[in-house]
Amino acid sequence: MTSNGDGIPKPEQPLRLTDLADSATDSPAVCATPTAPVGDQLAAARREFAVLLGEFRRTAVLVPFDAYGSLWTADQGGVRWICAFSDEEALARFARAQGDAEREWTYQTILGARLLDVMVPMLPGPAGVALDAGSDEGMLFPPVQGIVPDAVAVDLGGTE
Repeated sequence: MTSNGDGIPKPEQPLRLTDLADSATDSPAVCATPTAPVGDQLAAARREFAVLLGEFRRTAVLVPFDAYGSLWTADQGGVRWICAFSDEEALARFARAQGDAEREWTYQTILGARLLDVMVPMLPGPAGVALDAGSDEGMLFPPVQGIVPDAVAVDLGGTE
């Protein structure tokens, strides 16, 4: 693999979907209990996601290029997802799952904030970021208000 983002720090701690799930089941503020109203549970889950989103925005991730030199994206459910990876091992697992582990995968190291704020709006139609796509520990950052710029947030009517 080749890095075009030399000098940009690697992620200190990858964001994992299981981290959110584990904290949701371990945290009394999030667990369904007779004394915790649904509104409190929802508020706690939103706070937890906001923390993960903040970490992602500050973290440098690996974004591979396809055979044509474009960002590797995947279309699913009417949304174009930029595929980003927390580290080279996650990217290598993805390459093997694609049956394309033999070729050299060129990638760029990009801050999560740049992906969400700059790259997502450049894509046609609704777009978001899929972190560690294809893994059990992946996470999606969908094209909604508070994650991507309002102009391209589908819940605000934006998709250009």
